[in-house]
Amino acid sequence: MTERLGGLEIYADAMLDKVFRNLIDNSIRHGGGVKRIAVSYAERTDGLRVVYEDDGMGISDEDRPRLFKRASGMQKGYGLYMATKVLEITGMSIEEVGAGLKGARFEIIVPKGGYRLKVSAADGARD
Repeated sequence: MTERLGGLEIYADAMLDKVFRNLIDNSIRHGGGVKRIAVSYAERTDGLRVVYEDDGMGISDEDRPRLFKRASGMQKGYGLYMATKVLEITGMSIEEVGAGLKGARFEIIVPKGGYRLKVSAADGARD
């Protein structure tokens, strides 16, 4: 797993870790031989996008509309549905924006004011 999150702090519900645990669990259980998972972020004018992606089989266009609905998905569980509810507590949202069957790519949208990028005191640069 690769993490490129240096200096990022997100103001979120304490259950945010469960969102990422669910994404990782889904990659392992449903990704079809996932070998790489990466998490990074990109700041935009409207806030921040935390990007979670894997190199698995991806999500079909047929399954995508039901992905975050209650009792949907391959196991008819509540994982991604609950992830949306946890994120909504602090004004965040999640969407799957992968390219068909070329790996899953989720973006968690963090609104302005919902995060900060720490600056290193030593050199004035981001961690």
